[in-house]
Amino acid sequence: MTEPAARDPRFATTLARGLTVLRAFRASDDGLGNAEIAERTGLPKSTVSRLTFTLQSLGYLTHAHRNDRYRPGPALLALGNVAQASISFVDLSGPIMQRLADETGTLSLLLVRDDQKLLIVRTWRPRGVSSLWLEAGHRLPFNGTSSGHAMLAAMNDALFEETVARVDGDRGLTPERARAVRRRAYEQLITRGFSITPPDEYFAASIHAAARPFFARDLAEPVVFTCGAMPQDLTLERLETEVGPRLNDAVKELERMMGQPASITMRT
Repeated sequence: MTEPAARDPRFATTLARGLTVLRAFRASDDGLGNAEIAERTGLPKSTVSRLTFTLQSLGYLTHAHRNDRYRPGPALLALGNVAQASISFVDLSGPIMQRLADETGTLSLLLVRDDQKLLIVRTWRPRGVSSLWLEAGHRLPFNGTSSGHAMLAAMNDALFEETVARVDGDRGLTPERARAVRRRAYEQLITRGFSITPPDEYFAASIHAAARPFFARDLAEPVVFTCGAMPQDLTLERLETEVGPRLNDAVKELERMMGQPASITMRT
């Protein structure tokens, strides 16, 4: 939450804390206890205990038996399905991104901004090819990823400043660094239609990736489509001359299907 929003009398602190608890879960978790949730969220354990009890009572969290670890519940699954169904571009992008993954042998991703990180919400794996282990629910940092740099470049000024204030210092992303990254990524998007973070800046040396933002009419901020693979499978030359341009073409195809103009330069 931003400081100005938290000071607004309309701001519901308890609701915000409950959503913070739900955000603590990761796809790789085999459930979380209250102590682990408290550690991840920074909330007092007594507060977490009340919130998890309430969320479990409403079906947003579940546990098999007394003292078991909490896991996302059926109400949360239903809420996610409703959200996905109401955002039309997600289903439309599926065949396009799966074809891109198959033809390039890369893992294709759809990412959204989620507090201080980027959240992977969809993955498309190339058929018959081993690919990166990243899954939906995994979070990536803004600094040191092609996805994060493309997102910073696509944000409008107000959202950029708000995000940088929240992320300040994470993996070295100072405001000065963020502005430099934003300028470079925006220039890449304008000149070639996709952004690539230099390998010596990657947060993980085992990934080469290109990213391209998309401005959906359903949303008030951009999302990012990304293609990536391990360096031995995806050289920088191939990333720049084949995969990056193919990603740009794929997102342009989605824009045409949505009946909207090319939006790569938009900062709404």
